[in-house]
Amino acid sequence: MDGVRTLFEDGRTFSHWTDRPVAPETLRDLADLMKWGPTSANCSPARIVFVASPDAKARLKPHLDLGNVDKTMAAPVTAVIGYDLAFYERLDRLFPHEPGARSWFAGKPDVIAATAFRNGSLQGGYFILAARAVGLDCGPMSGFDAAGVERDFFPGGDIRANFLCNLGYGDRSRLHPRSPRFTFDEFCSIV
Repeated sequence: MDGVRTLFEDGRTFSHWTDRPVAPETLRDLADLMKWGPTSANCSPARIVFVASPDAKARLKPHLDLGNVDKTMAAPVTAVIGYDLAFYERLDRLFPHEPGARSWFAGKPDVIAATAFRNGSLQGGYFILAARAVGLDCGPMSGFDAAGVERDFFPGGDIRANFLCNLGYGDRSRLHPRSPRFTFDEFCSIV
């Protein structure tokens, strides 16, 4: 049960960070874990940029909503979680047992967009769990200019920015009490 506690019960959204840096090897470990989560047809559309250097942070800053600036600038790393609209071009490698898989998407922009967003978001959830599994704390957020982030961190036009996730070692002394959650009957039904 320690793993469940680490991933869910003790996992919190952090806005305040310690000065402890995040090693590049830890980011690699995180990515190597999250890639194993399932996606439809193994399409794996998530694309991640780890914003860690002062120069990259300075490029990110003008694209943040005001309420996200201080916590993002204080975080050791901010991951830009994106999704690739050209994911289907790699299905020959990722889904080799179905040679015609590319045709499920090619020329179908609505199917491409829905599949990329859905599966990229799913991978974003795996990302948060993987980060917690390697000992990092997370601060996922919206509240940024997606077009600006895409221009600066995903040039080329095929990758869309989905959300940002600050990473590091959270300052637990500054956590507020945990917010309430729904009971089972408030958000689930068994039919």
